[in-house]
Amino acid sequence: MNNMQMKPLSGKELDYIADSLSNENMLIKLYATARSVSANAQISQVIDQHLQVHEQHTHQMIEMLKQHQQMAPTQSH
Repeated sequence: MNNMQMKPLSGKELDYIADSLSNENMLIKLYATARSVSANAQISQVIDQHLQVHEQHTHQMIEMLKQHQQMAPTQSH
């Protein structure tokens, strides 16, 4: 989908994305902590895989927000 077909995100959609980013960041911190205390190489490898998945989710959401940023209405305070 290119920028010409996208619609601006609603406030509710932005709230969902903010909640999702917060959750992904919490999971990244938890997996990083688990990896730092894991003494088992196989478990560490699985934790690293999950950590990478959540980092990728965060990256994808941020990239999507950047694509929508140009369409966002401007607010004046």
